[in-house]
Amino acid sequence: MNLREKYHIPSSTVITIAGTVGVGKSTLTTALAKALNFRTSFEKVDQNPYLEKFYDDFQKWSFHLQIYFLAERFKEHKRIFEYGGGFVQDRSIYEDTGIFARMHYENGTMSEIDYQTYSNLFDSMVMTPFFHHPDILIYLEGSFDHILERIKKRGRPMEQETPITYWEEMYNRYTNWIDSFSACPILRLNIEDYDLHDKDEACLEDIIRKISLIINEAHTYKK
Repeated sequence: MNLREKYHIPSSTVITIAGTVGVGKSTLTTALAKALNFRTSFEKVDQNPYLEKFYDDFQKWSFHLQIYFLAERFKEHKRIFEYGGGFVQDRSIYEDTGIFARMHYENGTMSEIDYQTYSNLFDSMVMTPFFHHPDILIYLEGSFDHILERIKKRGRPMEQETPITYWEEMYNRYTNWIDSFSACPILRLNIEDYDLHDKDEACLEDIIRKISLIINEAHTYKK
C-alpha cells in the first residue's frame, strides 16, 4: 500500500505549495509528488522573457512580469484540472496579486492604473465561482535568516544581486498575506521542523498524514 492509499488521499487531489523565495517549495513539490504518485507542476523560471529585465529595472517591467505570470499560472491551473487533478503545484496563483503586484504598487514601482488593470483582470479570472481552487495550500515558513541563507546557497545570479531589503520586505508581506488567506484549506509547515533535503521518509510521511487530515475534514464538511 502506498502513502496516498494509506492516508486515503483522493487521486484527484490538487496540492499547491506557497511561500517566499528560497523556502523550499520545489524540494517539497518533488518529494510529495513522488510519494503520492502525483504529477508535478513547476514554475517555468528559465522560460520567462521578463524576469531578468525585471530584476534590472523593477519600475519598467513589474507590470509586464505580473501579467505574464498571471497568464501562465492560469493556463497551468486549467491544465491541472483538465487532467482530473492528481498534482502537486510549486507556487500558487494567489501570491502574485496578494504579494508581488501589491508590493510594487505600494513601493511606487507599478503605477496605480497598471495595478488596477492587473487586479481587475485577476479578479475576473480567479475570484469567480467557475475557478477550481486547490484542495489544500501548504504554506512553508521559517526564520528570515534561514531563508536568506538558502537563497545565497542556491546562487542564482539575479537573486544574489538583489538587495537584502527586498527579500526582507517580501518575507514580511508573505507573513501578512497567509494570515488573511481563505480561498482553500491551509497547512502551515515550518522548514526548520521538516528538512526534506535529507530525504527523511518519516518526516515526509508526517506531512502526508497532516495533509490527509485537512483534506478529509474539508471533504466531510462539504458533504
